[in-house]
Amino acid sequence: MYIKNKTIIITGASKGIGKTLALELAEYSCNLILIARSENELLEIQATILKSKKSNCSIFVGDISNLSFLDLVVSKTIEEFKQIDFLINNVGIGCFGSIQKYTEEEFYSLFETNVKASFFLSQKVLPFMKKSKSGQIVTIISDVGKRVFDTGALYCATKYAQEAFTSAMRMEVRPFNIKVSNIYSGLVDSDFHATRQGSKEHQYWLKTEDMAKSIIFVMNQPKNVVIDELMIHPISQEY
Repeated sequence: MYIKNKTIIITGASKGIGKTLALELAEYSCNLILIARSENELLEIQATILKSKKSNCSIFVGDISNLSFLDLVVSKTIEEFKQIDFLINNVGIGCFGSIQKYTEEEFYSLFETNVKASFFLSQKVLPFMKKSKSGQIVTIISDVGKRVFDTGALYCATKYAQEAFTSAMRMEVRPFNIKVSNIYSGLVDSDFHATRQGSKEHQYWLKTEDMAKSIIFVMNQPKNVVIDELMIHPISQEY
């Protein structure tokens, strides 16, 4: 298992895909660094992981778009674990409706969380990956990084931006043996949507476990193999 004993940063780790991924990865004797705003939820996940005694787990509670906070996360991770093997850019928020209804606050909130956070956290881990000539950055983008839909102008714009900078980054860091993988998911049963996780409307959607297993598959490839992109949908959803 190529992910065994690796140091892994996961953003948006307090719920949904991030939480499920953290709990799945805890089975592989990893050093997990979990980031989110929700302290109580992170503490519960950390307690579960540490109780199993299979993996280490550190948590960081803060604003993912704050660059000083990102500096703290990276410096503390290097101080404790000496390296960063994987960054999972998972955090994301949504806002939907007619273009005429968006506010300036909503505009900046989406771009700061969905784009700025993943851009600058990637920037800050890269020097350590370059030094070791290894590592992987995985970004959970959503399939709307490849398509658009009515009422999704602002959200889609942030996902297209993520797709653009991560794809350019892939070209830039490949000579350093650093992998960059983008995962484009369809509908996932989580609290991201207007209806809550487990709702009847979600019964045929992807589960967070489906996503976690797919992400681990992308991560767990030999050194000479990189999955640049993975598009994943429930069979019930037309692309």
